[in-house]
Amino acid sequence: MKSTLIVNANIVNEGTVFQGDVFIKGSFIEAIGTDLSSRQADHTLDAKGLYLFPGAIDDQVHFREPGLTHKADIHTESRAAVAGGVTSFMEMPNTVPPTFTQELLEEKYQLASQKSLANYSFFMGASNDNLDEILKTDPTKVCGLKIFMGSSTGNLLVDDPKTLENIFSQVPFLIATHCEDEATILKNVANFREKYGEDMPVKYHPIIRSEEGCFKSSSFAVNLAKKHGTRLHILHISTAKEIELFDNSIPLVNKKITAEACIHHLWFNDSDYERLGNFIKWNPAIKSAADQQAILQGLLTDRIDVIATDHAPHTLEEKQQTYFKAPSGGPLVQHSLVAMLEFYHRHTVSLEWIAKKMAHNPATLFQIQKRGFIREGYFADLVLVNLQRPWKVNRKNVLAKCGWSPFEGVTFQSSITHTFVSGQLAYANGQPIDGIRGMRLMFDRN
Repeated sequence: MKSTLIVNANIVNEGTVFQGDVFIKGSFIEAIGTDLSSRQADHTLDAKGLYLFPGAIDDQVHFREPGLTHKADIHTESRAAVAGGVTSFMEMPNTVPPTFTQELLEEKYQLASQKSLANYSFFMGASNDNLDEILKTDPTKVCGLKIFMGSSTGNLLVDDPKTLENIFSQVPFLIATHCEDEATILKNVANFREKYGEDMPVKYHPIIRSEEGCFKSSSFAVNLAKKHGTRLHILHISTAKEIELFDNSIPLVNKKITAEACIHHLWFNDSDYERLGNFIKWNPAIKSAADQQAILQGLLTDRIDVIATDHAPHTLEEKQQTYFKAPSGGPLVQHSLVAMLEFYHRHTVSLEWIAKKMAHNPATLFQIQKRGFIREGYFADLVLVNLQRPWKVNRKNVLAKCGWSPFEGVTFQSSITHTFVSGQLAYANGQPIDGIRGMRLMFDRN
């Protein structure tokens, strides 16, 4: 087994920052100490002045494979992930075909085993008529079930009340939801289409996909989960009002209902539509500055538990269409950690807090085996960061297959220098290392 010794790093882990060394043997962290220099290693990396984080775990990405690979694929987007310090991802079922059967789910795992530089898991998808397939899911090998309780394409929308009752009452593992009320959205779409036609300004996107629509759906999901004792995780919270649905009085390990915030809802607000237009058109919509600030406060007060990206690439041509034709979503996985480090540079959050929300908490929330922490005996998913190496985002350094980013023109103060995935060096010297393959995530669930 190959070994690596990282020395003189500022280790950011479990609420502390301390200078130390980490010895990696094979896929695992074998030792952590203040002086491991006597250890014989195949490779020694002097990390003086750098900060060593546990690899970020992104619990919501869309890598578009199979069926939509003109936008993205598992290989290209996992390259972007490791370049951004994301060592593990959980991918959504709205591919073509949707991941509605165990066979289709396993096909995605096989693709990832051949293509992904990062560790991976895939959500099983819910439709109005596939409960029997859902109940075949092995919760020790699959991150969870994804339900689109809001506007989507094809039969991904699950809006039958009886179906939802059956799913929430019978599924014994984590359910992740996209919550926007379909009837509210369709009513708003009709009103704005009548007024503006195809030339509707994108600034009205957060009015169409409104606070009312988000809260109505999220509160419905929370009430269902409370009724049936369901393990519920609500994705991409976008409004201040929704935050009141979540409890911060109990430890995360004991929570049955949890929530996620996304980078774009923390970074942008509705004043940015005029400048960026469809390039920040997401569902749920980016909303007001007050909502933006409330989401950050929700994270700071532990009502919201994790930070993710909802990385969802589309081509430039698709994004440059008129509002109603342009799809929602954009690439973010390469820039999530450095974006959150800007909040550290602004003295808003600590380094330890970033590690908690982007690595520790996702691992705890999903019960991931031996990942998310820098601990002896855990997988060596590690990221080295230079906090004082600024760089500017441009299309030449965007690794997502779509070739653009809503962060173009932004200068980040911090740079990712090295990323280790399950003990393997997956990113260094500004380049992903294409021969590396991540591992399937496993889960400690009864």
